[in-house]
Amino acid sequence: MREWAMIGVPTSAGAHHAGQDLAPAALRRAGLLDRLAAAGVSVKDCGDLPGALFAVDSDHPQARNLAAVVRVAREVADAVAGLAGSSTRPLVVGGDCTITLGVVAGFRRHYQDVGLAYVDGDSDLYAADTSDSGILDSSGVAHMLGLGTPELAGFDGEPPLLDPARLALIGCDPREQTAEQGEFIAAAGISRADAADLSADPEGVAHRGLAALATSSSRVVVHFDVDVVDSGDLPLGNFPHYGSPVRLAEAVRCLRVLLADPAVAGLVLTEVNPNYDPGGSQLDRYIAGLTTALAG
Repeated sequence: MREWAMIGVPTSAGAHHAGQDLAPAALRRAGLLDRLAAAGVSVKDCGDLPGALFAVDSDHPQARNLAAVVRVAREVADAVAGLAGSSTRPLVVGGDCTITLGVVAGFRRHYQDVGLAYVDGDSDLYAADTSDSGILDSSGVAHMLGLGTPELAGFDGEPPLLDPARLALIGCDPREQTAEQGEFIAAAGISRADAADLSADPEGVAHRGLAALATSSSRVVVHFDVDVVDSGDLPLGNFPHYGSPVRLAEAVRCLRVLLADPAVAGLVLTEVNPNYDPGGSQLDRYIAGLTTALAG
């Protein structure tokens, strides 16, 4: 079994508010590394990158905290590039969803055909110049596809970071998506399985996503945003999602299939806000689920 290397990214720069920046430290304190080791999963702790904190940034309403988001993405890309191509797989623990741009960019320096299985309650297709909020956390996929703010879309070379054929959206809630975004996904030929699909057949959705990526990607990154799980079941998501049919157990079943695939070269964990769980019981459930998925 290949070793994992945990890279903490304590950032909330791209988010709606602060909180996810606390996740790497909180997960360590809650025993993530010890529990993985006890389950036979080899993980080396590489510490934390500098990260960045949320700021209101009223001066840039179309792309809030852009400079900090770009800086963090570059730092993540450098850290991941140092591992990509080796026998060690990065386990990148955020932090908001914009860190996944850095992970994909880091792998792309070694594998131009890297693919992305995006397990998330949102498709994150708001482009920064058209988003009402200017929150870059909701536009990570758009920027990977070359849309939105040029400084972020092209932060690591000529965009796009990701071809639509190398993207599989898994678990997105149609209620969190505009009609135009749905039309874009269909027209671009992006593999898509909605929240209801994930809930009904977690393993099948994972296999279909992997099959779609296998046609054009030799390596795959898995992105796991905790908000793919209904906040009524697991209230950890920085931006809560209530009413989704997806439960933690179903998300774990999907992740377990994804992570068992030999093409998977990295895992990104995002959007956990420890402030929502002062007693620690939900972090405990989250870690138990991750341990099951990673241990196979």
